[in-house]
Amino acid sequence: MKKIDKKFYLVREDVLPEAMQKTLEAKEMLERGKAESVWDAVQKVDLSRSAFYKYRDTVFPFHTIVKEKIITLFFHLEDRSGTLSQLLGVVAAAGCNVLTIHQTIPLQGRANVTLSLNVSDMTKDMDSLLSSLRKLEFVDKVEVLSSGA
Repeated sequence: MKKIDKKFYLVREDVLPEAMQKTLEAKEMLERGKAESVWDAVQKVDLSRSAFYKYRDTVFPFHTIVKEKIITLFFHLEDRSGTLSQLLGVVAAAGCNVLTIHQTIPLQGRANVTLSLNVSDMTKDMDSLLSSLRKLEFVDKVEVLSSGA
C-alpha cells in the first residue's frame, strides 16, 4: 500500500463548505463544554453526525495548528553504544530542541526512549523527520505520542 503525503492549506472561513464550518462549531462547543456529546453538538449546529465524523479530523481552526509546537515521540531502539547520540543528532539537524528525554533500562537488547521536542524552529516537515528517524538501522519503531502546546 503506497503512503499518500498529506498537504495542508490555509483557507479563509467564508470559502469553506457549510458542513466544514459547522464541524468547526461543533468541535468548539465540545471543547468548551457547551455540548455534552457529539450528538448534542451536531444538533445545536444543525449538522449530521456522519458529516461531523467525516470532517472532524481534517479541519482545524488556524490557532490550534499554530500553537502545536511540542511533540512527544516514542522510540523502540536496539541497545548499541551511541544510538541515543545518533538519534539526537538527527533531531538536532532537523532544528528541533529537545525538552525532555526518558530512557528505560535496556532489556533483551532493546530500550524505550521518549523525547519531547519543541518543533517551532524545525527546518523540515514532520513526515520527513519521522522518515529520517525510521531509516536509522537501530530504530525498531517510532510513534508520535502527542502533539500540542
